[in-house]
Amino acid sequence: MKLLKVACAVLNQTPMHWERNKRNILQAIHEAKARNVSVLCLPELCISGYGCEDMFYSPNVLEQSIRVLYEVLPHTKGIITCLGLPMMYQNRTFNACALLVDGKIAGFVAKRFLAGNGIHYEPRWFTPWVADKHINLSIQNLETKETENYLFGDIYFDIGGIKIGFEICEDAWVAHRPGRVLSNYGIDVIMNPSASHFAFNKINVRKRFVLEGSRAFGVAYLYANLLGNEAGRAIYDGGTIIASAGEIANIGQRLSFHDVLVTDAVIDINANRIAQSQASMNFDLPSTQDNKIIIPYNFPNVEPEPYDPSESKWEYSDSIQEEEFTRALALGLFDYLRKSRSNGFVVSLSGGADSAAVACCVYLLIKLGVENIGLEEFKKKLYYISAIQNLSTVDEVAKKLLLTAYQPTENSSNTTENAADKLAEALNATHYTFNINEVVKEYHKIIEQGLDRKLTWQTDDIALQNIQARVRAPSVWMIANIYNALLLSTSNRSEAAVGYATMDGDTSGGLSPIAGIDKHFLRNWLKWLEIKGVLTWINDSESSYFKIEALKFINQQQPTAELRPLENKQTDEDDLMPYDLLDAIEEAAIRDKKSPADCLKLLKLTFKQYNEKQLKEWTIKFFRLWSRNQWKRERYAPSFHLDDKNLDPKTWCRFPILSSGFEYELEQLGNN
Repeated sequence: MKLLKVACAVLNQTPMHWERNKRNILQAIHEAKARNVSVLCLPELCISGYGCEDMFYSPNVLEQSIRVLYEVLPHTKGIITCLGLPMMYQNRTFNACALLVDGKIAGFVAKRFLAGNGIHYEPRWFTPWVADKHINLSIQNLETKETENYLFGDIYFDIGGIKIGFEICEDAWVAHRPGRVLSNYGIDVIMNPSASHFAFNKINVRKRFVLEGSRAFGVAYLYANLLGNEAGRAIYDGGTIIASAGEIANIGQRLSFHDVLVTDAVIDINANRIAQSQASMNFDLPSTQDNKIIIPYNFPNVEPEPYDPSESKWEYSDSIQEEEFTRALALGLFDYLRKSRSNGFVVSLSGGADSAAVACCVYLLIKLGVENIGLEEFKKKLYYISAIQNLSTVDEVAKKLLLTAYQPTENSSNTTENAADKLAEALNATHYTFNINEVVKEYHKIIEQGLDRKLTWQTDDIALQNIQARVRAPSVWMIANIYNALLLSTSNRSEAAVGYATMDGDTSGGLSPIAGIDKHFLRNWLKWLEIKGVLTWINDSESSYFKIEALKFINQQQPTAELRPLENKQTDEDDLMPYDLLDAIEEAAIRDKKSPADCLKLLKLTFKQYNEKQLKEWTIKFFRLWSRNQWKRERYAPSFHLDDKNLDPKTWCRFPILSSGFEYELEQLGNN
């Protein structure tokens, strides 16, 4: 046997936070060396951060990345590792990865396939490298001031007889992945530094391409992903994967609150070489070997180690989507809190489902964070919030970090007030009640005097509804300002699709954490959190479920805005349409780009409990509301990306603010 100890590390980085990013990189390297690891894979663009966006054009970003590279270099004595950074050649910027061997730079690999779909815009900043091409790149050593030349491009490495190649993130997601060509060189290890954003069930796709790459190419495959809310919208779930000869060797924790997590495994190089020799795939003799860098290296002897997966128990839950949502939102909010240096969160708690979901996620970020890293480390990461430093329980911390307010008018019910109060008590929030009825009436008087007429529900329905939502905003903004906290908007994706939200009212906030998830899922998640709950730990060997039973006061209601007089018995679905049907139209129309007529055909197959006339009316209503309200989606606060149906026009779903509104298509549908 020829055994090699390898590792992958997930890092919670921040764009252009040079010293913090370097500190995380060094921690990963030192932990790996302490475990006698020989080869360590770190995430994509880990020096600069993946989410620098147009700052990748900045010469300073390129200069600082090189500076950090050289400052990390001495710490790589006795280990092989990779560092991702942006690099320039011929006035083009490339997404590159440096391989560092025993304290020296071996060379640079450039990414060939750039992610340009969904939330990714890599082709805006980077140029894809050309297959089979490489050049000599000159870099000034910042310490010696001497010029050093390195091979750069589509290259691989022979380090002490172990051959190492790269697939950088998107490279592994394409049909003609670089691993196919690397297999012709007899590669032993493929390293995949990645920045792959979280989406529901995406981990299974990653497992498949890692396992298939390992099996088909006969290699050890090291996959290292970013972790956390790096730059504001995308959440990276970490989740290192190490595979060898088509089998999982180890998998790391996902959605952790740690800044650095190292996952290691011992792999058998000879077993992979035997698998290569038995492979039936075609062999293309390389025309040149000048793309290979050879460096002598003495690998230490290691002993076999049993497979002890590092995955968390919740990964095997039969409620995996609910678990993923809970942990992604909790981690996303935690990173947003500390990276924005806010002192807590403010939620306008209406007594309804959306605001309840947001408030619960804030509490769960504290609950899960403390469970994951311990209370002292949790407080240390929020070192700038002096009010929590001497506290000793989760509930005490929640009292300081979660501020809620119920703001009734004469149209609000005792049911929603009781629900808001009970939930705030269960979450141990600092809770306020601000009765805004007199403020709303004052606005009525001002406008009636100006118009010289009475406002009535028959003639001014929308205006009278919206003023109540808008009057709620100043109070919660004021609380946010007083406490230096972050106001969270509570609108969901279903409302965003049809504009069922009041601009400068319930859309007010600096962050909109649930704008990327549909109402139907949220309602089911709240019931799950009430009845079953999120998997938590009692100790290393025992687990339990944490439930929020006070959600029963939320879940027993039909969602309502409570903006019309109580006798109207207003509900959201009466105003719009059934939420599950609305979400089905949105998926077909927006994600899948189907016409109104095609959407109707799909609805007739799925929603047979409704007649065709009703389905047609709802379809027409959706397309009209969607087109009319793009301007609202443009103004939403930043939201988290959670699946492939996000409506955020800045990162995922672009639609013209002004358009025909599907006028011709809807006219044809109405006439048929």
